[in-house]
Amino acid sequence: MNKVTTTMNNTIKTAKNIIRKEIDIKIKNIDKQELGRQSDVVYKKLIALPQYQLSKRISIYLSTDNEINTLSILKNIFDNNKEVFIPMYEGKLMKMVKLKSIQDYENLPITKWNIKQPSVNDVRDDALLTGGLDLIILPGVAFTMSGKRLGHGMGYYDKYINNYIQLKNKKPYLIGLAFNEQIKDDIPTNEQDVNLDLILTER
Repeated sequence: MNKVTTTMNNTIKTAKNIIRKEIDIKIKNIDKQELGRQSDVVYKKLIALPQYQLSKRISIYLSTDNEINTLSILKNIFDNNKEVFIPMYEGKLMKMVKLKSIQDYENLPITKWNIKQPSVNDVRDDALLTGGLDLIILPGVAFTMSGKRLGHGMGYYDKYINNYIQLKNKKPYLIGLAFNEQIKDDIPTNEQDVNLDLILTER
């Protein structure tokens, strides 16, 4: 990697961290009722989409307090007899593994990051090895309406999607869910960052 590329990457990294801090403060200043209201509207928009309705195998993140709540979506996926896959983090890699039911979700242990996820010894179907995914519903720190996404900095989703495309020669439909306050006019990106097909907000 030459000096110019290194400098550019460092500049992008710094700019991304500034946006992360800015959005973090914004989300902390929204009251819980408003977060819930926006989540409800986003849920209704999502389940009305043809891309959602036609998808049989869906990956969804299990939300934390500062993300669009995905519990209603999870219930709807099960109610419509679709297959659900959730993130499972192991070191620097992420897999999408099968979730069997709402009871299964409720029994999941909570990690040190305060995210529900199956334990490492829990053997589950891996989406990549059992037929792929039609749709991935992604979290993020910030988004642009044109599909750019800023994650938490570990690159889990970007690595997963790039790997998926290499192995399967196709890409699942990618939908980002966001609060209005997470939308930016632009986000600095590099070649590893994956653009999403659609960003859903309450607006």
